Amino acid sequence: MLSYGELTPPERELWDAFPEGRRVDLRTGVPEDDRALDGGQWGPGRTVRATVIVALLLGANTVQSGAVACLRLSGARISGHLNLAGAQIAHALWLEGCWFEESVNLLGASSQTLVITDSRVPGIEADSARIEGNLDLRGSVVESLASSPFNHVSTALSLSDARVTGGMLLNGAHISAPGGWAVAAGGLLMEGGVFCGGGFVARGQVRLMGAQLPRGLFMQGAQLEDPGPGGVALAMNNAVASRLDFSDGFTANGTVHLRRTQISDSLSFAGAVLNGPPGGDGPALTCRLMQAVDVNLTLAQPPSGTVDLRGAQVTYLHDSEQSWPDVVELEGFVYGSIKADEAGGRREAVGRRNSVASRVAWIRRCPGYNPQPYEQLASWYRQAGHDDEARRVLLARQRHRRQTLPRLARVWGHLLDVTVGYGYRPWLAGVWLLALTLLGTLSFSTHAPTPVQRGEGAPFQPLVYTLDLLIPIGGLGQRTAWYWSNGGLQWLAYLLIAFGWVLTTAVIAGVTRALQKN
Repeated sequence: MLSYGELTPPERELWDAFPEGRRVDLRTGVPEDDRALDGGQWGPGRTVRATVIVALLLGANTVQSGAVACLRLSGARISGHLNLAGAQIAHALWLEGCWFEESVNLLGASSQTLVITDSRVPGIEADSARIEGNLDLRGSVVESLASSPFNHVSTALSLSDARVTGGMLLNGAHISAPGGWAVAAGGLLMEGGVFCGGGFVARGQVRLMGAQLPRGLFMQGAQLEDPGPGGVALAMNNAVASRLDFSDGFTANGTVHLRRTQISDSLSFAGAVLNGPPGGDGPALTCRLMQAVDVNLTLAQPPSGTVDLRGAQVTYLHDSEQSWPDVVELEGFVYGSIKADEAGGRREAVGRRNSVASRVAWIRRCPGYNPQPYEQLASWYRQAGHDDEARRVLLARQRHRRQTLPRLARVWGHLLDVTVGYGYRPWLAGVWLLALTLLGTLSFSTHAPTPVQRGEGAPFQPLVYTLDLLIPIGGLGQRTAWYWSNGGLQWLAYLLIAFGWVLTTAVIAGVTRALQKN
């Protein structure tokens, strides 16, 4: 147990100030001498032992009536290990501009508001901690710990299964565990928001697997560098959040994982840069099976890796020409509306010029052939009242599918496409019928045919004769009453009969297929 006589002058000052919650400021007022990163050079006049801080927080000094005890310390060199693992801390801790010799251990601890701002800390371990208030690390530099039983890789800030009743403020913080886990907060339960803007930099993976963030995560302008294992910069698989804001210059030099993430409001990457893992050996963004209401993918530039939206469900999607890389995974992706960003504004993409062509090109970025993205796009057009565009999408689907078929099936597919547009352009059959009728009428008008039985049957009519050849069912009495001694015209008659059967078969097959699909 510490005695007052064993304390150094700065420790006595802190001891006396604690019961009243007064701040002890050991800074010199000279910015060059007060840089926390250089705090290892501070002498005894600015040094406070970690054991003194622990003793005060655990009730070593009697609390005075009429005052709220609080530990407030600025500009100190904190020597030794600040070990509060499992402690029940009834007082708030405010440390500003301090330099820590060793890491901070809050494993399983229960504490009030915890503030360590503009400081240098060689790791914070707070797994399973309970913080009644805010966790404030603004402007601090937190460096990596060695691996532990809870984190098998190097970790700087560890908050796995922790609970914070207030907010988490990381604005301007630099959290560094290159190649490891900058933040390991799987299962984190936040009651307030998480704010990582204002120059926040993480070197290593930010890990929020299964975190619950009912007030949202805000990382505007944040920089994620030196990704962790697997080239992952941000892992939020199975997390639940109200809002995720990765906008205004947010940069991820590694994969952003949002697999099975549930977002009750909005997800924004407006103005973000998604570079994917170094070397391009992985996706830039993975949102498989994600659920969100409003998703903004108006990036500052196209992602350098794949964007995976397989199985995701989105109510509103905002995109632009910068949103998509060369490869996009869209199988099972469901959306209610797409709004395009153009000329500084947003509008429903369904009414844009060349809308169908650009959206089909978007789908063709998917590897291989899958019908669902086409059907989803056509459904969106139909819901918006653009049935013609929906048919064009379904026609593009058939043309894409045709490329995967055997040769004979491809030939039949080409025939259906040319004649009736796979049933989505039945008017093509009328064009063919008109063209063949005109060809036959003009050709048969140049010569006189020979009657099968002289003196019987109706007079020869080139137009009626041509229609009789083209219509395979029934008859108009011309085809069986006349024949041609001219070999060329006789072969033309045979060809028109064949074309009639092919055209009729194509119409029936194409229209039937279209009706079945719709």
